[in-house]
Formats: sequence, C-alpha cells, structure tokens
Amino acid sequence: MKTALTIAGSDCSGGAGIQADIKTMTMNGVFAMSAITALTAQNTTGVFGISEVSPDFLLQQIDAVFTDIYPDAVKIGMVSSPELIRVIAERLSFYGAKHIVLDPVMVATSGARLLREEAQDILVRELLPLAEVVTPNIPEAEILSGMTIRSKEDMVEAAKRINAKPAVLIKGGHQICDADDLLFQNGEAIWFNGRKIDNPNTHGTGCTLSSAIASNLAKGYGLSEAVEKAKEYISGALEAGLDLGQGSGPLMHNYQIVKERNTKGE
Repeated sequence: MKTALTIAGSDCSGGAGIQADIKTMTMNGVFAMSAITALTAQNTTGVFGISEVSPDFLLQQIDAVFTDIYPDAVKIGMVSSPELIRVIAERLSFYGAKHIVLDPVMVATSGARLLREEAQDILVRELLPLAEVVTPNIPEAEILSGMTIRSKEDMVEAAKRINAKPAVLIKGGHQICDADDLLFQNGEAIWFNGRKIDNPNTHGTGCTLSSAIASNLAKGYGLSEAVEKAKEYISGALEAGLDLGQGSGPLMHNYQIVKERNTKGE
C-alpha cells in the first residue's frame, strides 16, 4: 500500500484539517499519516481558537514518520507561523520528500485568518519551491499573485505569476467559473470543468481536494490525472448531500460513497 503524510491543523469537528485529510487518503486507498501543526476549536460555522504545537514537537513528528514509514506523497495544509514553516521546509528538504501538495490555507471558509501575515512571505519563499503543485482558492490566489481575479483570464494570469517551480491549481468558485479549476503546468493552462452542485456544506472541500490529489500522486498517477480523479472524488462527496447539522463537510459521508464503489467493484 502506498503512503501519504498530511502536515496540517486539527479540526475538532472532523470536517476539515487532518481529520478530512486522513479520511480522504484512506478512502482513496493509501495509508494516511499526520504531523499536527495546531489544534483548533472550530466547526462548520467558524474558528474559535487555535493552539499551535511547538516547532520542536512538529520536527519530532515529521522525523518519526520519515524514519519509519517514508511517505510516497505529502500534503501541507494549515501552517500559521514562520517558525513552523521553516521546520517543515527544512525537514522535507532533508528527507528529499516527493510529491508535495501545498494547500496554502490562509483564511477559513468562515473568514477566520489561519496564516499570520508575517508568515506569508516565508511560505512563498521556503515552501512553494518544494511543492509539485500548489492549490489556492480564488482569495488565496489573489494574495499569492498580488492581483484581483474576476474572470477566467485573470485566473490564468494569476497562475502565471504564482508559477515558479510548482504547478498551480487555482480552484474555481467564489462566483467565478463555478466549479471549473485551472491547472497551470509547464506554461500550459489546463481547465478541469466541474459541475455546479447545490450543496451549502462546503466546509473542508479544499482539504479534501488537496489530499485526494496527494493520494493519487502517491499511487503513481501523473499530475493532471491526479487532479482529474480528485475532482471526481469530491464531486461525488458533495452530491451525496448528507446534512449533519447547521453545516457539514463532505468527508462526513465519504465512507458511504466508497462502500458503494467497492460494492460495484470500482
């Protein structure tokens, strides 16, 4: 079995963060491991508290994983401080980590800021060059590119500005091209057309998509195919439409989706 490591924050409500990552990786057929950057008190309506781990403890977690079960892919999610970013960059470089998917979690869906402003430049300078692909949503792509995005053409220009070593997957939404995502790789723009699904429960969709991409990369798929399969996966999760409360992340019902797929022999 292939393996994948998520380096991210914990979501006590289970819809996002490492909980969503582990569920997604497991359902996509890889062995999931985690290095926790922070504990959060949050649910689908907001983030109420954040308690970071120490840089030394994060280092110990990453070392413990890499020296025993070397991951075939790594997904990086919420990292809020410069010190933690530096630890991740140094350790991943030291171990020669491969297939790194960087989800630049800056602001929660609820509007809460999850990345300190002083850490933004360090993330761009130290983590971005290590990634195989970076997966910002529209607001995050605006921050990373330094431009306003109002159209598909703007998405392409923003991707060009962000693109350095890594490929860039700018996720649609936010009233722009609905569910169409843009993959910019090696100077080429590839559009992945998604279907608009009427489901307000979108907490954790970014975590889910990036973890599914990492899982597919771990299994040996090329980047464009890894993205395509991840898009199919998250669309299936949203279509299931389970509502557990005021709002809920799509990962809550992934077990049922995969159970049905397994029954059909997929």
